This record gives sequence, structure tokens and C-alpha cells, in this order.
Amino acid sequence: MVPHVNNRWHYHVEVELIHFKKGEGTQFIGDNIKRFKSGDVVLVGSNLPHYWRFDDTYFEEKTKVCADVRVSHFCEDFWGDQFLDLPENTNIRAMLEKSRRGLQITGKTRQKVAELLEELLHADGPQRIILLINALTAITSSRQLTALSSIGFKYDFVESENERINAIYEFTLKNSKRKIQLEEIAAVANISPNSFCRYFKSRTRKTYSQFLIEIRVGHACKLLIENNLSIKQLCYASGFNNFTSFHKYFKMITGKSPLNYQKEFIVG
Repeated sequence: MVPHVNNRWHYHVEVELIHFKKGEGTQFIGDNIKRFKSGDVVLVGSNLPHYWRFDDTYFEEKTKVCADVRVSHFCEDFWGDQFLDLPENTNIRAMLEKSRRGLQITGKTRQKVAELLEELLHADGPQRIILLINALTAITSSRQLTALSSIGFKYDFVESENERINAIYEFTLKNSKRKIQLEEIAAVANISPNSFCRYFKSRTRKTYSQFLIEIRVGHACKLLIENNLSIKQLCYASGFNNFTSFHKYFKMITGKSPLNYQKEFIVG
């Protein structure tokens, strides 16, 4: 099952180009948290931690939804150590450098790259390399790119810490709709409450409270798109306990009011 593959916070030296043909959930790339959905295309640079957590419905025993994902992994020097030094490839080198923050690919470029990944799935021999270069060239020449992780994000490469971060993320996603006590989440991380806040901020560049608010806003975005609840109902369904703070944080994170977010999605 696709949702189970790499369903954890991890990183690797290979660059990852991914197209979510079908599927949705919560995307973590560096210190960026947002919803991902069918159609999304993302480029994740070398050693940038990431995690696509598919929604719970994908893991249910008799689920009617399925995920379908296209992924290409490649090392920056797979074509040799001098290829990117060629004058013709300066832009590809610069784009791969930018991908170390994660790049969301949108618009017509997104569609083009998705089609090339689909072709790559069925190709063999040198054609696979040609298709990958075509995809990277399309991304390089595009203005429809959004950097995801902040410039200042740096991750300390300590493998043993990945399991602790995974435990924190998984617990938070499962319990974000209720009040989470500091002692509770500190116990999940197996450190003292006094140490937890400092530890979490050192690893993610944000406070745990901020992280939790972003998770809740992401869930609210999903509910707004599904359009089954009133805005007041989905405020409480997302874990906020008052409408004023929900409205404030939603606009702070998305740049839009809940109503405008919903309208733009429906019109779009």
C-alpha cells in the first residue's frame, strides 16, 4: 500500500521528485507544514527531512480511497561529477541548490512534470535519463515554483532522533483535535517537560504550540474544501476552542480568511 511507504520523518542524500496522482494528507518538509492533495508535484533536495502523512482514511481496513504516487530518486552527481559544471547546466545546478528548501511546483509546469514522471514509469534504458533531464529542465525554466522550508532551517543529522520526532508527529496528528498537555507530549518524547520545549524548538525551529496550531489549521483547510460543515463547526472540529483565535491563526498561516480560502478553492 502506497500510504505505508516512507510514512515517517526521514531524509536521504538522493533528491526526490514526487507526483501525488491520488492521495491527500499532511506534508512536512523541513520546518514547513501544509496539506498535500491529488495533483501536487514536489521536489525535495538532498538531505532535507520530509514526511507525507496520508489521512487516516487511507489506513482503514475497508477503505474505499486509494493512493497513487509517482516518485523518482536520483543523486545530484548521478551523471558524473562534471556534468553540472558545464555552462549549459548552470541553471539546473542553481535549481537543485534551491531544492534543498523543497520546491512546490505549480501551474502548467506541474502538469508537464507529472506527465514526464508518468512516461518515466514505463520507460527503460537511456530514455529514463532523458525524461528525468526533461523534467528538471522544465522545473528550471519555470516561474511557478514555491520554496517550502525557511532559509534558516538546518537539521542535525542524528539518526536516533528521527524516531523521537516521528513519535511526536504521530501523536500530535492523532490527538490534535483535543488539548494536549505538556507532560503528555514530553512523555511521548521520553524527556522531561522542562526539556521538551527547548528540544522541540531546536529540532524544528518553532514552538510546539505553533506546530500544533499549524496542524489544526491544515485540518481546517481540509474541512473547508470538503464543505460539509459551517465555519463555526469546523473551528471546533479542528481543535480550536474559540472562533476568534481560529480566525486569527487561520489568516496568519494561510494569508486568507477561512471564507475566502473556501471560495477561492471552490472557484478554482
